[in-house]
Amino acid sequence: FDIGSLAAFLQYSRQMGQPINMITSQFNNVLAALAGAERIFDMMDQPPEKDGGRTTLARVDNADEWVWKKPDGETVPLRGDVRFHNVDFAYEPGKPVLHQVSLYAKPGQVIAFVGSTGAGKTTITNLINRFYDVQTGSITYDGIDVRDIRKESLRRSLGVVLQDTHLFTGTVLDNIRYGRLDASDEECIEAARQASAHSFISRLPEGYHTVISGDGANLSQGQRQLLAIARAYVADPPVMILDEATSSIDTRTERLVERGVQALMRGRTVFIIAHRLSTVRHANAIIVLEHGRIIERGNHEQLLAQKGRYYQLYTGKNQLE
Repeated sequence: FDIGSLAAFLQYSRQMGQPINMITSQFNNVLAALAGAERIFDMMDQPPEKDGGRTTLARVDNADEWVWKKPDGETVPLRGDVRFHNVDFAYEPGKPVLHQVSLYAKPGQVIAFVGSTGAGKTTITNLINRFYDVQTGSITYDGIDVRDIRKESLRRSLGVVLQDTHLFTGTVLDNIRYGRLDASDEECIEAARQASAHSFISRLPEGYHTVISGDGANLSQGQRQLLAIARAYVADPPVMILDEATSSIDTRTERLVERGVQALMRGRTVFIIAHRLSTVRHANAIIVLEHGRIIERGNHEQLLAQKGRYYQLYTGKNQLE
């Protein structure tokens, strides 16, 4: 037994083990693919969403106005008046999430929801979108029960800006236009200006024609937020839902995002899911939620004067989880 024999043995062992390692690797890939396929097939097997709504959104002839068109032909102006009437809701039977929630937002008002994790803030906005339907009580939109409005029309009248912004592979202009597919280039650029996004877009290599890929991996969190605001602005909905999203960006970008949000809120009914109490001081009404119940409501000064839950949160901790 010499060095040459040892070298040959090691070489043959490596050659024999290589296909076995490849088979093992492929087997792991097959298992991962099967797990993914199972989730895809489960999704494909889900029954279609039921939509009993018959009221649709229609544009007034020769006018830049929208109306709700009922089945009997009656039209109701789209104004953005949203009201909750004794709403109860549970994702699972026997585990209620909202209890007897009643509130209203008149056209042009800003309503902020404040509360700890699991208080029901996001659930309320999900019900406005009809991602779920209420079990008891009702939600009306311009006096019409949202269950009587077709989901496509309802969601077309709402704008949503979330904490997690999703961008698509394409140019910056295409990503802004996603808010309204028939928007012109000029309208998209104006939306970016209003959202305080024009400055950073102009500094990109190709400006508005810069290609975004990988869900905006080549942009910062704040820049993605500004594009989401521009996208919502170009859609021009009468009602906005904002998941306040300035907690994970730097101070300078935060000011830009807040400026864009202020421009977006102007003249609209706005629901804000607040994570930092300093961002809701100028809301028309602040709704404090705890375990699915409204425990306090009022503006910033009124709630501080009550020295209740809001006062404790504001004076003790300016950020909610």
